[in-house]
Amino acid sequence: MSVYLKALWHDAKGDWDKAHNIIQDVPDKTASWIHAYLHRKEGDLANAAYWYDRARQPVATDPLPAEWERIVTALLHR
Repeated sequence: MSVYLKALWHDAKGDWDKAHNIIQDVPDKTASWIHAYLHRKEGDLANAAYWYDRARQPVATDPLPAEWERIVTALLHR
């Protein structure tokens, strides 16, 4: 399982801290997108905006579950 899917799996299981610990030091755009999502979920919108910018993704405004599915779908269709 990729580091990305592993982080999202832990998030889906309710372990935000584990998901964040897995993804926070991965230095690429995909990890930055997941990092942004996690900070958005946490409610830290300023930090999330920073990570969306690093990911080259627009700041998400849709429901969190929809963004989670969008990220997973993008990963599975690589």
